Amino acid sequence: MIVIDHQPSRVSVSVFGEFTLADYKEFEELVNYKVKFEGPVDLSFDLSQMADLTIDVALEEIKFSRAHANDFKRVAVVTDSQWVTWSAWLSQTFVNADVEVFANVDEAKAWLDAE
Repeated sequence: MIVIDHQPSRVSVSVFGEFTLADYKEFEELVNYKVKFEGPVDLSFDLSQMADLTIDVALEEIKFSRAHANDFKRVAVVTDSQWVTWSAWLSQTFVNADVEVFANVDEAKAWLDAE
């Protein structure tokens, strides 16, 4: 399950439990809308409560990142998982954005708020 919040030029996603393809599609729709009407956006992913993700989400994330290489300014990922940290690092090769991994939401928010 995901919870999505959006402000001007930012999309924040919190994942609880399993991250499914349906969840990811919901995220994609909002990002596509925001980018179309606002231009490049910052992303915040709180994955600290994520239990698992399906392989189709991982594949969709790679396709989405490649298709939106120039649509993100900064991407903040909150996690304590080495696997997710590695995945964030890998995703950085597909996007022209600053990607940082944080231990908690407050650090990620402070980084995104600092312009």
